[in-house]
Parts: sequence; C-alpha cells; structure tokens
Amino acid sequence: MGSIEGLRGAAIVTRAGQVALEVASGLADAEAGSMCTPRTRFQISSISKQFAAVAALLLAESGALDLAEPVARWLPGGPPQWQRVTLHHLLTHTAGVRHWDDAPGFDLSQQMDPARRVALIQQAPLLTEPGTRWQYSSPGYLLAGHVMAQASGRPYAEFLTERVLVPLGLTETSLGDVTPAARGYRGGQPVTSWPLGAMPGTGDICATVGDVARFEAAVFSGSLISQSSLQAMITPHAPVPEDQGTSDGWATCDGYGYGQYILRLGGHAAYGHTGDNPGYRSLAAWLPAPAACVAFLSNEETTDTEALLRQLIPAALDAGVASS
Repeated sequence: MGSIEGLRGAAIVTRAGQVALEVASGLADAEAGSMCTPRTRFQISSISKQFAAVAALLLAESGALDLAEPVARWLPGGPPQWQRVTLHHLLTHTAGVRHWDDAPGFDLSQQMDPARRVALIQQAPLLTEPGTRWQYSSPGYLLAGHVMAQASGRPYAEFLTERVLVPLGLTETSLGDVTPAARGYRGGQPVTSWPLGAMPGTGDICATVGDVARFEAAVFSGSLISQSSLQAMITPHAPVPEDQGTSDGWATCDGYGYGQYILRLGGHAAYGHTGDNPGYRSLAAWLPAPAACVAFLSNEETTDTEALLRQLIPAALDAGVASS
C-alpha cells in the first residue's frame, strides 16, 4: 500500500513493534511549498488527552494524586458544586463540565492565562450532577492539567516532558506554543491556530506519527504505566452516545475510560482517541490482538477520519503487508 486516499498529512501502522505502513502526502505548508513527510510535526489535538491520562495515572501511582478525591483541594475558591467533582470525573468526561462552545467567556483564538481559563470554567454551572452522564469536555481536561500541575509542583508540560517524553525518547514531540512544521488548513484555506500554551492537558501537543506510535506501544506494553493503571485506563467507566460509531456498525464505541474510547473496529477490539483542532484532524488507536497501532495526523480539518481508518486497519491485521 503506497498511498492512502484522502490523506493530507502522515499515517503509520505498526504491528508487534515493527512498522507495517508509513506514508505521507499533501502539502505541509502551501505558502512555503513544503510537503508532508513521516517526520513532519502536526498538532495532534485531542490525542493529547491520552498523554494527560497517563500523566494523571503516574501521579496516582506515586501517591501525589488520588483520582477519587474532590479536585476542590487543588482548585480553591470554587463554588460548592466542585466539592463533588473528582479527577476521575474529569478524565472520564462525567464531571458535567461544559465543552468549549458552551462555556461562557471563552475566545480560544486569544491567548489567556491558564489560571484565568480555569476560573471561568469553574464559574459556569455544571450541566449535570458529577458522575451521572458522559458529556465530552475539553475544558474538563484543562482542569485536569491544572490539577496535575498543582500536585506535581511544576508546570504540566514540564512534568509530562520529564516523566513521559524523555524516558520514551519522543524527541519530535513538544507541548505548548511551538510552531509545527505542518500549517493547519480548512478546505484548503489556512486556519489560525489556537494558542496551545493556554491549553495544557487538553489539546496542546505537536508530534510526528512515529512518536505517537511509540507512545501508544509504551502505554499498552505496560512499560510506561503499571498493569493496574493500564486496566483503569481502558475500563469503560462511562457509556457514550450511540452516534459515536459508524452507521453500518463497522466501528462501535462501548464506552470511555481515561483518555481512551473503548472501541470495536471491523470486529476487532481497540482503544483510541480522535482529535480535532482548527486546521487539524487526528486519530490514534491500539488493537491489542495484533499489538498494532494505527495513527494518522492531518493538517486538513475536513479530513474524513472514518475513510482513512477503514484503509489503515487492514494493514494492522494483515501480516503480509509490506512497509512503504
């Protein structure tokens, strides 16, 4: 398989530690005339939530955090409703926290101190009683990143770099306002990026597909977090709406863990996350049976995630697929 139809970006499939497929196509920067390659860095958008969940589990393993403890300990001055919100709720999107387009006072195109964003999120009434309903919330992960910074005693990006990026050798991964090589587009038109430095924990990472695949392999091999932490990460803590799958049932979602959707793709068990920042689309999934990672990073917001996934999954299952 030498190309993936509809891909503007880079894609990778690894199986049992070996690269089965690695392709790239399209322009990384139309103005500069540079092309996408497997070494091109993209915003990975909400795949960043997988990294945040790992960071939280590492802090829990060390005793610095208790996922079941109310986050009000780390967010003083909030309204009484926050006495019932835990990090478990934030990581599973069950805290009742609103999403970006439903949170008052936000303009994501403008730089804002993360602490100010945290205060705005806390001021908005919760949509539901914590723990009662799944409601996707990127601001909830921003809160989780803030809590992790308080618990670790250092900025979230610094903690994640020290405990995850450096040990795994993810030298092509960075957090915050570092300009990626791939410029974001929507319908072929350039899009102004959000200031990622103001979004720690929720969509703030830039990386290559190779680094994403190395991260996924480390998480699911148990070399990064403990087996009990991994099990907690992939347990379906909350059911999700039925519209998360495909209309024909090829892809289904059985719930949400910590930074992971619990999936079935073409009849095979999988865990993964999609991403969608202005100008970017992304996906990273792990299939445990073949020990395979499937990931793509695109700098075109209109990319059809399902169409790319249907092309990539066979490479994760067919041992005869050669590297490209």
